[in-house]
Amino acid sequence: MDQNHRSSSASRAFQFHPGRAAIVNLFDLYLGRSSSQKSQDSIREPPNKSQKRVVALNRELPPRNEQFLVDFEQIKSQFNDQEQLRAVTESVIISLVVLCCNHAPRAEFLLFALRSLCSIDCINWDTFLPSLLSSVSVAEMSASQGSQAIHAVPSQSAMLPASTTITTNSNFHTSTPASPLPSVHGIGSPAQSAIEPSPMSPVKSSDISCIGQQSTSGNSSIRDTAISSLRQLCCKIILAGLESNLKPVTHADIFSHMLNWLVIGDQRQQGIDESNGVRPWKRDKPLIEWLHCCLDVIWLLVEEDKCRVPFYELLRSGLQFIQNIPDDEALFTLILEIHRRRDMMAMHMQMLDQHLHCPTFGTQRIISQTAPNISGEAVATLRYSPITYPSVLGEPMNGEDLANSIQKGSLDWERALRCIRHALRSTPSPDWWKRVLLVAPCYRSPSQGPTLGAVFSSEMICEGTIDRIIELLKLTNSEINCWQEWLVFSDIFFFLIKSGCIDFVDFVDKLVLRLAEGDQHILKTNHVTWLMAEIIRVELVMNALNVDARKVETTRKILSFHREDRSSDPNSPQGVLLDFISSCQNLRIWSLNTSTREYLNSEQLQKGKQIDEWWRQAGKGDRMMDYMNMDDRSIGMFWVVSYTMAQPACETVMNWLISAGVTELLPGPNLQSNERLMVMREVSPLPMSLLSGFSMNMCLKLAFQMEESLFSGQVVPNIAMAETYTRLLLLAPHSLFRSHFSHLAQRTPSVLSKPGVTILVLEILNYRLLPLYRYQGKNKALMYDVTKIISALKGKRGDHRAFRLAENVCMNLILSLREFFWVKRDTKGPTEFSETLNRVTVITLAIIIKTRGISDVDHMLYLQTMLEQILGASQHTWSKRTLSHFPSVLRDALVGRMDKRGLAIQAWQQSETTVINQCTQLLSPSADPSYVMTYISHSFPQHRQYLCAGAWILMQGHPENINSINLARVLREFSPEEVTSNIYTMVDVLLHDIQLELQHGHSLQDLLLKACANLAFFIWTRELLPLDILLLALIDRDDDPHALRIVISLLDRPELQQRVNLYCVNRGPPEHWLYTELFKRMDLQKSLGSYLSWKDRHPTFFDDIAGRLIPVIPLIIYRLIENDAIDPAERVLVMYSQLLTHYPLRFTFVRDILAYFYGHLPGKLRVRILNILDLPKIPFSESFPQHISSSNPVICPPLDYFATLLLGLVNNVIPPLHNSSKAGPLGDFSNNLLRASQSKTPPTAQPGQTNASEGQKAFYQIQDPGTYTQLVLETAVIELLSLPVTASQIVSSLVQIIVNIQPTLIQSSNGLHGAPNGVGHGSALPTSPSGGSTDSLGASRSTPSGSGINTSNIVSRSGYSCQQLSCLMIQACGLLLAQLPPDFHKQLYMEASKLIKETWWLTDGKRSLGELDSAVGYALLDPTWAAQDNTSTAIGNIVALLHSFFSNLPYEWLEGTLIIIEHLWPVTSVAMLRIVFRIMGPLLPRLANAHSLFCKTLQLLLNRMVDVFGKNTQPPCPVKPSEITDLIDFIHHVVHCEGQGGPVQPNSKPHPEVLALCGRTFENLRPDIQHLLSHLKPDLSSSIYAATHPKLVPNPS
Repeated sequence: MDQNHRSSSASRAFQFHPGRAAIVNLFDLYLGRSSSQKSQDSIREPPNKSQKRVVALNRELPPRNEQFLVDFEQIKSQFNDQEQLRAVTESVIISLVVLCCNHAPRAEFLLFALRSLCSIDCINWDTFLPSLLSSVSVAEMSASQGSQAIHAVPSQSAMLPASTTITTNSNFHTSTPASPLPSVHGIGSPAQSAIEPSPMSPVKSSDISCIGQQSTSGNSSIRDTAISSLRQLCCKIILAGLESNLKPVTHADIFSHMLNWLVIGDQRQQGIDESNGVRPWKRDKPLIEWLHCCLDVIWLLVEEDKCRVPFYELLRSGLQFIQNIPDDEALFTLILEIHRRRDMMAMHMQMLDQHLHCPTFGTQRIISQTAPNISGEAVATLRYSPITYPSVLGEPMNGEDLANSIQKGSLDWERALRCIRHALRSTPSPDWWKRVLLVAPCYRSPSQGPTLGAVFSSEMICEGTIDRIIELLKLTNSEINCWQEWLVFSDIFFFLIKSGCIDFVDFVDKLVLRLAEGDQHILKTNHVTWLMAEIIRVELVMNALNVDARKVETTRKILSFHREDRSSDPNSPQGVLLDFISSCQNLRIWSLNTSTREYLNSEQLQKGKQIDEWWRQAGKGDRMMDYMNMDDRSIGMFWVVSYTMAQPACETVMNWLISAGVTELLPGPNLQSNERLMVMREVSPLPMSLLSGFSMNMCLKLAFQMEESLFSGQVVPNIAMAETYTRLLLLAPHSLFRSHFSHLAQRTPSVLSKPGVTILVLEILNYRLLPLYRYQGKNKALMYDVTKIISALKGKRGDHRAFRLAENVCMNLILSLREFFWVKRDTKGPTEFSETLNRVTVITLAIIIKTRGISDVDHMLYLQTMLEQILGASQHTWSKRTLSHFPSVLRDALVGRMDKRGLAIQAWQQSETTVINQCTQLLSPSADPSYVMTYISHSFPQHRQYLCAGAWILMQGHPENINSINLARVLREFSPEEVTSNIYTMVDVLLHDIQLELQHGHSLQDLLLKACANLAFFIWTRELLPLDILLLALIDRDDDPHALRIVISLLDRPELQQRVNLYCVNRGPPEHWLYTELFKRMDLQKSLGSYLSWKDRHPTFFDDIAGRLIPVIPLIIYRLIENDAIDPAERVLVMYSQLLTHYPLRFTFVRDILAYFYGHLPGKLRVRILNILDLPKIPFSESFPQHISSSNPVICPPLDYFATLLLGLVNNVIPPLHNSSKAGPLGDFSNNLLRASQSKTPPTAQPGQTNASEGQKAFYQIQDPGTYTQLVLETAVIELLSLPVTASQIVSSLVQIIVNIQPTLIQSSNGLHGAPNGVGHGSALPTSPSGGSTDSLGASRSTPSGSGINTSNIVSRSGYSCQQLSCLMIQACGLLLAQLPPDFHKQLYMEASKLIKETWWLTDGKRSLGELDSAVGYALLDPTWAAQDNTSTAIGNIVALLHSFFSNLPYEWLEGTLIIIEHLWPVTSVAMLRIVFRIMGPLLPRLANAHSLFCKTLQLLLNRMVDVFGKNTQPPCPVKPSEITDLIDFIHHVVHCEGQGGPVQPNSKPHPEVLALCGRTFENLRPDIQHLLSHLKPDLSSSIYAATHPKLVPNPS
């Protein structure tokens, strides 16, 4: 039976209980209520004083109170069922409480009666109090509803019943946007309706009406007085009840109601104050009286002696967020205490450098806890937010509502702006922007849902964009050529405007004001006008200038950006463009709107005629414009035309690309003679220098028309068109990117089914656009699109060219992934990959996990499923050598996999006779050609997979023994996957055959030569099999000692060397966008061989057999190193160094192979691997070449080397502290950059700015890794991985720098510039161990004078003050260490724990407990504040380093952090215990959805607490529990975080498993400490969390 139904039935039964009337009469007698008075009580107004005196004289006096218990005992003796009588009694009393609350003598009697009845067990407080509170809620609700016309308080703010999650109005939490608690929470049972009375309520509607009818009379103060009296009496009753031992669930119910009354009282008062225009919280006497009673109840509930409710519940309640400032001292005291303890608790959750901490855009981590209801690829596309805002409870938070609530000028606003400015300089991908930006409110549709992970509002983006414009204007005015920076910014600017992330009208207003506020002469050129011209055709902008009510004002402001001043180089293309750009803008506005024409500049309109005249002259006659030989002015004028006449300019470009005409492609040997194919003749592709200045409007038109010609035309396009098209996309990666398969399918659904179109798209992707897709974060989506093609073709007979190209594309895509990924979008069923791709996927997983870690707990859980999807249909196993280098988590998952190679050989031996007979008929030199179709149609699949193996056996070392023509015909009729299967089985058979021949005494050398000759026949002579798949099959059999030798022999073959050299010559330089000559189209069969070309008619563009080898060579290198074949690996790198320059992911390959084999690579091979890179273009440290070629590798590089490395990260990777567009302490920005450009190793004097002498690089110049920020970070990683010293030495040097950094820099600054103002501030803290001295540097107290760091050089090159620089160096070091393999992490944990344990003031036995506690508290303050007053401590620096390190670690590597707690054992003092909690505190929110690791971490923290406060700890710690309340609150909070799986919500509950863990550990604590944590146990009789947990409370049914 339903519980509510049972309760309702019981309530009705009580109403008709025979004893009810007697009990009511008894109470009426003692309360002095006659029957006539009872009928009138509910309808009359309270009498005035004279009436009271007259009536009182005529009343009979009630009996003495002492007689009440005797009279009740008489009634009690008449009934046998005492439990029913108790329930009826409670029901009657509750009714009387509601009726008599406003009558003081009667209320006092009711209190007396309750105490008396309780003494004889006729009152059960655990049933009475919840029913009383429920009835009070119903009464107040009725009263509030009856007075809505009087009160200006919404009905939803009225009192809600017990155990209801109480929702409040929007005003409740607007001032605390970071709060995870938008309402007061309730603990316990399911919510009841706020309108319907509780079924347990004994109050009848007639009882309730007494309060409500008083209100309907129009006197709201009488209603408020009645409610106040009711609450006051209720509180007094509760105080009486609390004298007994109540159940935890009762305590929870009481606590919930008390908080609810306080908060709703605040809201009701707020409504009154706002209507009266009064802000302070003024109260009348009844209100103050019940308020104080309510506070008495709360204090009694949370008092430490009893700990009925943990004080933590006040911290996560909404009581601290009341809108009105209370003038009541008692309430103010409570709120002040809540804030004090909340701030202490929140400190443990936040990183030491929280207000400075900002992200880089190089480390993109995946996160799923922001969207717990999303799974699969949707989760995989989510990333860790680039910035979080700390909530009032300490957890890092992000989200749309939060972003919109950040107040301008606040600390969080400035942190967000730091991040945005850095992004606008370092240009992260559009994929990053889309995840973090919000559409401006004016453009947002009402139906649009919340943006997950968004952290930047449109106002923030607007301000950051204006800052960047001002910054670029200052650069321009400094005569620094920054046109490249303007081009990069214009691409992002166009993207932001088109995406609707900036309110355009508001942006123009703010830009005008900003230019007017600052230097009046900062706008000297037309760059801003040029930016406006770029976006003027965007729909949102055109609406603003054509439809918006402020269109005239906006237009006038845009026109005001025009400047007549000529640029410093007027004859350069950009100078010409800027000279005419205002004319272009005026012409466009003139055509937009007639109402704004009067504001246009007539001179600029007239200037437009010059543009027309130049265009007429340029296109005069029949001559074609020669784009390869244009002078600077012509280039500039053509750019101008792209703004005024985009379509004609576009047509001229297209005409140029087809100007050489067409020719007929002669049919190949396998084509019918009547099949004709027309191909455009080659011309030179348009140079980047010309394309870069085209208007964005023209670029969009040109891309559209090129796609039409490339993919929908009747004539095969020339290579120049495909190359120009890719150059266009690389120039504007933000504005022009399109996902090709979906984009083309939307334009023309059938386009990809046309012959040759899919192949052309795949060629462009494989050889030109893979880095662009990775930069966009679309490589996974592209992988899924290509997988569909593979799935459709792998079983299709004969379609080998498209399949092998798609397979090669997918291989490159898989190898390009550097984050964990789903192998299928829907995450169900086996993969649609080919066998080869499945194997490559496992290798990629190994590289990702070992070099970058698994970033999310969900991925750890998915790993086993993923491996089952990949290997479900595969019998492959990896060799022991390969598995030994796999990361342990992957190795453990694969180690039990059965090796079925022996079974494969047995299957071959069983089928060998049949296979040889079939092959003899098919492949003998005199075989009947007609048998080919017979074999294809009637042979069994299990036999067809052995065709190549059978041919191998028949050759007997003499390829001429077989009929290669028939073999080729059969293989071409096979499906691609059947060919793959043949290759794998042939490799197994040939290796087995070699073993057999060796046993018969044949020479190994002869056998290998014969094997290579036979394979050369398959690959080169007859071109029967794809070389890349054969090589991969051979290296996968590295368990055989001869497989890799065969691979090396094949790579040494002159046929392959010639092919590779020819490919490199014809392809041009690796930077294909720089190539200006005519591309040479290779013959189809020469490029791909007869196996792939066969009957295909479409020519190649960029594809080649040698090109297909590019992703295979790195895999061969991996396998050779795994097998300790160091010399062969080095030889392969030398032989194929030229080919590897064309590898688009070579930088990533170098970084990953150094990390994957860290500690296993000899120095010579490391140097050879580094030489794969284009070294002059990589920002290595100046001294790096000396260190890697050092003759004495034992000596670690000096500290100055590591400090310089960190400085590079501070200047280029960490978001800068200052905005150079505003006045700051950095001096003249342009002078700093000019000074930087004169240095060989240019110091970046302006934080966050790249080398001024080189200028900002466009994306196409750094496609791998994608951004300059990432390039600098990964280069530092490569340097450390390449050094010929141990990880221990590297980490020790970095930690030494960080520990000493601030005193070192300060002393250097003192020596150079005199003592800064901050010195000596430490004297105010006599117990501080630092005080600006070097005593904090460690146990030895050594001075940093011999540190080996050229501090003056570092400070001057940073552009920061030494205080700021010390904090940023800590941050940079943590970021850098997090990129390195776990070998470095273990060393960091050992170094950190050693430094902490040896700190002299922790080991000094003479220090008092008070001094130690004060010292630790000071050391664990924010190091940025310590930096400002020059009192940085060793422990503060090392903990800040650990926090920065933790924040950048992937989830999988977080488990290693537990080592530091273990190394800090034994913990014997509260000071050390606080250090342990402070180190691990910020980590715990990240583990909120990682149950296993959270439990391990919590267990260790609690064990350290047991070390200090254990039952058996000797000597016992002389610290009172009240002194560690912050740790107690913190433990409560993190347990709730984990229960919620994220920031604590009103309904958050701990996991039962965590309560059980806590319960077991708490048994070892001292009783006084254990008492404060008693609610974190699974004990239903003592814990409010256990008693109200749905999984722990028994089902009442």
